[in-house]
Amino acid sequence: MKKGKEFLFTVIMMLCITLVIAIMPTEKDAAIYTDTVRLHILASSDSEADQNVKYEIRDRILRKYAAVLKNAHSPDKAKENVAALTESIEKDVGDWLKEYGCDYGCTVTVGTEWYDTRKYEDFTLPKGYYTSLCVMLGKAEGKNWWCVMYPPLCLDIASEDAPPDAGVMGYTKEEYALISNEEYQIKFKILELFSDAFSKNG
Repeated sequence: MKKGKEFLFTVIMMLCITLVIAIMPTEKDAAIYTDTVRLHILASSDSEADQNVKYEIRDRILRKYAAVLKNAHSPDKAKENVAALTESIEKDVGDWLKEYGCDYGCTVTVGTEWYDTRKYEDFTLPKGYYTSLCVMLGKAEGKNWWCVMYPPLCLDIASEDAPPDAGVMGYTKEEYALISNEEYQIKFKILELFSDAFSKNG
């Protein structure tokens, strides 16, 4: 009887360990953060005029620079391309702001920013730190707008607020499953908990 209980206990423990391993995020899952480049545009204020300018600037950035970013065949190349374009984008945005009669300039940077969980129509990106092209218009105190530049989820939308889901195929199969499959929601939440812990410790 004792051996039977020990065997049952061992089986249960092995099942528990297997379950934990199955739901824990892997290195390939966590790569969603390093394999994504996001675009973040902050309006100067919440006035209607400044918000309209924000969307105009968004559309022009996406139209002018889509081809360069689409040709990136890896996350590292995409980051390299974005970094190389920073000065050019800042100059263009400054010129466009003058065209719109704005009395303010802009600052464009590439760095790491914290993003909250973002749900799109067919997939969700976990909160955490992502490489980000940040375009700050004027005082940058207004409502912001963001999307994903790599994989190129928002490069064709120009006048849409939500990127098409087809672009998610630029992710690996593990990343795609993580952000689009309901069966992976436990992994997703654990990954976010790790991100939160990293944020507080950092």
